[in-house]
Amino acid sequence: MSNENHIRDNNGLQPLLTLENLKKYYPSDVKAVDGVSFQIYPGETLGLVGESGSGKSTIGKMIVGLEKPTDGRILFDGRDISGLSSKEMMNLRSELQIVFQDPYSSLNPRKRIADLLAEPLKVHRIVPAKDISGEVDRLLELVRLPRSSKNRYPHEFSGGQRQRIGIARALSLKPKLIICDEPVSALDVSIQAQILNLLKDLQKELNLTYLFIAHGLGAVKYVSDRIAVMHQGKIVEIGNKAEIFHDPKHPYTKALLDASPIADPRLRNKKKLTNVPG
Repeated sequence: MSNENHIRDNNGLQPLLTLENLKKYYPSDVKAVDGVSFQIYPGETLGLVGESGSGKSTIGKMIVGLEKPTDGRILFDGRDISGLSSKEMMNLRSELQIVFQDPYSSLNPRKRIADLLAEPLKVHRIVPAKDISGEVDRLLELVRLPRSSKNRYPHEFSGGQRQRIGIARALSLKPKLIICDEPVSALDVSIQAQILNLLKDLQKELNLTYLFIAHGLGAVKYVSDRIAVMHQGKIVEIGNKAEIFHDPKHPYTKALLDASPIADPRLRNKKKLTNVPG
């Protein structure tokens, strides 16, 4: 599917998220995001893939209010949120969450896991105070960690375990949409598979909607229903998983596929992607 069809009908469903001609320009004429449009529907995963510097993480940050768009609109559940103040965005925080690549940087090292998970529950009044401890236990169980984890500190966990805690923290607010910003790229391959399986299981259990951001197609292929390919600030191709992997149209998509890791590391294609036409 070409980049002329970013916005589409999905069997009559209303999109949960719509980006309309979204732009983010920085000084020195850096066009990090340059006219991006797409939609995400309830219960699906849209994979957003591109090399470092393509603008994909900037899109995630704009959606959750960590960056302000230069132009364009972000519609969430039918509401234009692109111009909301920080305070107004805070009120949306229970519906929009983000899971970062490095969970350790987003976890206060001086707080026990129980306190880290309880904090958003208290701030947003998700459950009555008397139920917070039980809710913390439930969240840990959701991400397949023992209840005893709540008495430990972030540095006592492995990278994969910390990412599970980051996911639990995002789930604590019962969001409608979770931005997964390269959530497995810093993890060992065996741990990546565990986290990807967890995300898929949670989506089925809780009817979650994901924007899954990655720099390679391997993880995106596993978790996504549709895939958008980003290059130099623009969406160059978008389509369902089968279309992207079996009938790619854009040269950059084909280059990404050629560069995807294969089973034998001696045979991996080391092709550079920077000179692919936009």
